[in-house]
Amino acid sequence: MSQITARVPNELVEALDAAAAGLKRSRADIIRQAVERYLEDYEDLEVALERLRDPADPVLDWDRVRNELLGSD
Repeated sequence: MSQITARVPNELVEALDAAAAGLKRSRADIIRQAVERYLEDYEDLEVALERLRDPADPVLDWDRVRNELLGSD
């Protein structure tokens, strides 16, 4: 496993320490989980952007979709 170093504001370190204490986990555990979640969100965003750029993917009209959803109880 690799180790990295980052500089963060003191306020962020204080919040990190409070969260770690409240969760009874280490700083490293909290940071690792936060980075994992951030990267998962980033990957999801990349997929969404690829789909938006896909000319074969149909564009839906919001009003039509809304009316169809609300009209079908």
